[in-house]
Amino acid sequence: MQTLVIYDIPDDRVRNRIAENCKDAGLERIQYSAFIGDLNHNRREALLMKLRKTLGKKSGNIRLYPLCDKDLRMMKEIDVAEDDAAEKKKGAAGKKEAAIGAAIRKEATSKKDVAGRKDNS
Repeated sequence: MQTLVIYDIPDDRVRNRIAENCKDAGLERIQYSAFIGDLNHNRREALLMKLRKTLGKKSGNIRLYPLCDKDLRMMKEIDVAEDDAAEKKKGAAGKKEAAIGAAIRKEATSKKDVAGRKDNS
């Protein structure tokens, strides 16, 4: 059965050891603090005990979720690559800069028109 492991651990050293334990159990990292992989009941319990021992008395939260095949088939994912997100952000920033530039040019033109009208009066 697939097992999802997620954790929130403030201590860098402990968090890295938890990640190594998950990798050693054959799980695949799917996010910075999330792993998934196929573990039977015994291996899942062994991992749970190992993670509990690794965390010790340090603060943190570790969750193991057994997932059935039916639930996994219904899983949805939204994945935007960093390059895509950066381009969109850059594009939005570029549009904003262009709009600001146009507003400044429009204001400067308006001031010239007003100044020109005063000279002609």
